[in-house]
Amino acid sequence: MKKILIPLFSAVILTSCASVNYSYEGNAFKESYNSISQDDLKRNLFVIAADDMEGRDTGSAGQKRAGAYMVKQYQNMGVSYPTPMNSYYQKVPASFMNAKSRGETLPDSENIMAYIPGSEKPNEIIVISAHYDHVGTKNGVVYNGADDDGSGTVAVMEIAEAFQKAKKAGHGPKRSVLFLHVTGEEHGLFGSEYYAENPVFPLANTVVDLNIDMIGRCDAGNCGKDYVYVIGSEMLSSDLKKINVEANNKTAKLELNYKYDDPSDPQRLYYRSDHYNFAKNGVPVVFFFDGIHEDYHKPTDDPNKIDYAALQKRAQLVFATAWELANRKDRIMVDKK
Repeated sequence: MKKILIPLFSAVILTSCASVNYSYEGNAFKESYNSISQDDLKRNLFVIAADDMEGRDTGSAGQKRAGAYMVKQYQNMGVSYPTPMNSYYQKVPASFMNAKSRGETLPDSENIMAYIPGSEKPNEIIVISAHYDHVGTKNGVVYNGADDDGSGTVAVMEIAEAFQKAKKAGHGPKRSVLFLHVTGEEHGLFGSEYYAENPVFPLANTVVDLNIDMIGRCDAGNCGKDYVYVIGSEMLSSDLKKINVEANNKTAKLELNYKYDDPSDPQRLYYRSDHYNFAKNGVPVVFFFDGIHEDYHKPTDDPNKIDYAALQKRAQLVFATAWELANRKDRIMVDKK
């Protein structure tokens, strides 16, 4: 009896494993990719960038309200916090930020993290990041920061929900995925710097950081195009740009603009968002960005000005890139300096 049942059971397991298709053509990917919707992005952004969030300045009551809303969404998805932590919050002390600030006095704030453990290589971590702070209020006027970086914030949340959908269907990521919302970016990349110095998971185990900072608008030279700026994808790894390009060719089919990879570009954007605190520690990065537009750091950066179709496509591209990085056989190489 046992000699018959054990091979049959093994055959069932092998058949089940063989049926798991992680390719871009597989149903697991397609259903998750298509779940990233304009409606969900818009619904969340109109909350995150609402006037009652008071511009989400670092450590402010408004930022904390936005953070509480984000945590509630993760709880509703069934996506928990990283296992080494006891909550979604990583405190970023005022003393850390003020020691590095430009003469500013900031209160305590928090990074927010959600986490899906990998099914096969849980110790290898894919980070998807965005900052959720903005510049607050000035002279009683709220700077809502819908694009900067409300767009990245809601994209990370929607990407997390897409991965969770796949997990519930039995196609969870093989590597672990950390959804990292950092604070203090506007004052000096403080939240990501604090994480890099106090990582929940060792940076040596961190495969990549896909950073999203402003993906809901267009700049003057690109309005009317399906595009996104891609920054830093070949700075540290010869694999990463190829993976991102292939993901784009098979899914979103955006125009990938590498203007800001030029070392002589005066904007120096490679050094100006949270991915850089990973890159300077040897972690390959990609920074997704829509450009400097007319409402950048102005009180007119409102959610009703977001191009939700563009936001959806760019979020889907980040998801497609993360999907391959999380599920491919080999970890990407770090072969450049």
